[in-house]
Amino acid sequence: MNKLALYFRLVRAHKPIGILLLLWPTLWALWMASNGHPDPMILAIFVVGTALMRSAGCAINDYADRDFDRHVKRTVDRPLTSGRIKGWEALMVAGVLAIVSFLLILPLNALTKALSVVAVIIAGSYPYFKRFFALPQAYLGIAFGFGIPMAFAAVQGQVPAVAWWLLVANVFWSLAYDTEYAMVDRDDDLRIGIRTSAITFGRYDVAAIMVCYAATLGIDLACGWSLGLRWWFVAGILVAAAMAVYHYTLIRGRDRMRCFAAFNHNNWLGAAVFAGVALDYALG
Repeated sequence: MNKLALYFRLVRAHKPIGILLLLWPTLWALWMASNGHPDPMILAIFVVGTALMRSAGCAINDYADRDFDRHVKRTVDRPLTSGRIKGWEALMVAGVLAIVSFLLILPLNALTKALSVVAVIIAGSYPYFKRFFALPQAYLGIAFGFGIPMAFAAVQGQVPAVAWWLLVANVFWSLAYDTEYAMVDRDDDLRIGIRTSAITFGRYDVAAIMVCYAATLGIDLACGWSLGLRWWFVAGILVAAAMAVYHYTLIRGRDRMRCFAAFNHNNWLGAAVFAGVALDYALG
């Protein structure tokens, strides 16, 4: 039972914010691809698969960062970093979760399966981008948003241009919220040499985050409008924009805990956009 508890913490099951940040854009895509009526089986597959792949990604990330995390205050006590589990155990957990995720999508079409392979490669390689890429959060946005083209593929059997634009929007959103997250660890990351957007943006970090929020919501608005979504959807975008302004009040002083609070609050921003999409299809 003690090992199971450590595996539970390894995959961040006690911190579901990561799953939610993957799930909201996937749900946007499922509703848009199906005109507001997603197939219950496809919906269940994507919800469970998102949770499993996020958990697998956490295990891979901790394995890749095991020598760095011991130098960061926030991560020093993680199960792998602290030595309570071994590296092979983290890889085993990630492998089992990835296999179960793939089994889940077997009923779906070939295009969805092919895209899932790409998604796994992107998710597995993300932790290593922090070694050399100045904006690893942008790559994270692709990994976190790859459920979008997969959702369109599963529902429509194709990936239209609007799906790729929604993925671009998710890249900007990931840059926004994960820069807030990176601001918490900036001092430690500078000391150990990890690249993050908070370091790359420097003193323009707050301005960059707000530009990314604007790009996210602007692209989402254009995508939804092109699909016939109207005023309930616009209301959801406006609520999300108000939340982005609230995040500005939290991060402008660059206080660690307030930046972390802004990061966590992005769950509600994603929920507001989804609520607008779902309500527009249901009531519009």
